[in-house]
Amino acid sequence: MSDSLRISGSIRRRLTIQLVGSAAVLATLLFLIVQTFTRDLAEETHDRILLASATSIMDAISVRAGEVTVDLPYAALSMLSNVSDDRVFYRVMLGAETLTGYDDLPVPEPGSRETGARFDTLVYKGETVRMATTVRWLSRNGVSTPLIISVAQTRTGQTERLAALTRTALLLGAGFFAVAVLLAVWTAQSSIRPLRQLAGMVSRRGPTDLRPVARPVPAEMAPLVRSLNSFIDRLGLSLSRSEDFIAEAAHRVRTPLATVRTQAENTLHRIERPENRTALREMIRAIDESSRAAGQLLDHAMVSFRTDSLERKPFDLAELTAELVNRLRPVADLKDIDLELEMTGAHAMAGDPILVQNAVRNLLDNAIKYAPEETRITVSVRGDAAAHTLCIRDAAGGFPEDEMGSLTERFVRGRNAEGTVGSGLGLTIAREVAEAHGGRLEIANTKDGTGACVCLHFPSA
Repeated sequence: MSDSLRISGSIRRRLTIQLVGSAAVLATLLFLIVQTFTRDLAEETHDRILLASATSIMDAISVRAGEVTVDLPYAALSMLSNVSDDRVFYRVMLGAETLTGYDDLPVPEPGSRETGARFDTLVYKGETVRMATTVRWLSRNGVSTPLIISVAQTRTGQTERLAALTRTALLLGAGFFAVAVLLAVWTAQSSIRPLRQLAGMVSRRGPTDLRPVARPVPAEMAPLVRSLNSFIDRLGLSLSRSEDFIAEAAHRVRTPLATVRTQAENTLHRIERPENRTALREMIRAIDESSRAAGQLLDHAMVSFRTDSLERKPFDLAELTAELVNRLRPVADLKDIDLELEMTGAHAMAGDPILVQNAVRNLLDNAIKYAPEETRITVSVRGDAAAHTLCIRDAAGGFPEDEMGSLTERFVRGRNAEGTVGSGLGLTIAREVAEAHGGRLEIANTKDGTGACVCLHFPSA
């Protein structure tokens, strides 16, 4: 039945993929946020140092008698060299005149009365530089003139620092992703653990254990457990009704047939016309076949039902066999058949005694039915600590050699069974009972060829 189960995927796999996907998105966002933040922070820090250098130069400029003097301080440029080994460029202009520095360093034109700092990124001498420009307006001969100070530095060191920060951000994102994956797998496992525990608890139950599931479960599993308990209740009720129906049907079918057969036999003794006696004999035979078939069909239904919910309890195979032999001895005496019982001591085994009794009774019924009059049927029970064997030997001529492989199938009868009432279910019932108990049915002919030997092998308790 499990082979036909349709599986649409794994909850654990789906949950793991969703959590890992979410972790990947969060790790990517974390990388981008950290990278953007560190880049902005590095550029802001560098701009502040550039501005501090320009401001230091501005503070070192003095105006005496209308003349502007530039005394470039050492710290103004050394603070930049301490940050990195990049080249530094500067230019101090008064109006359109360059007072000191690099004459070709591009300096932005200040707006009218513009003050404060300005930052630009441009290409100078074939390299990308970052430049800070500050403006101060001086009154010279009654004319307002801008004093422009620009300090620029190449971006090689800054680029290297940004690359290092990017690698750090990448490692941070990768580490976050790795931890998130481990947590996702652990979360998925933890989420489905109650479901696995429930499945294991149900699968470990015996076939007759139809108790409702009382184990505490998460709220999401409550509808499933309620449905399972409801199904168990319905199943228990259905099995109880089926067992009651089989028992009632066996009684309801066998009793009327037995009554009809008795009445037919009584009528047979009272009539004298040959054609009427022949008709009554055919009727009795049909009743016997119907009774036998109905009885064995019900027996087979009972065996199928009980093997599906097999109960195991200790009983003595020898005692059970002896009781059956004594019960069927009067039937054997009608044909002058001698039932001989051979056994040594007790033979304890675990199983369903009703099923085993049914199997042994069917084998004994077959032996008595097919055995000629004034013969012997031997019933032996032997065994050891590992297994028990119950064998029934008769003198009915044995089984056809070419049909032995199919005689235990349902409704299959050998050629030698023609003319004898039967349904072909006796050996089938015995085989299914043996297999349900972990044993087997073995059929063979006796060594002298005069009869058959049917054995039931059961493991010991």
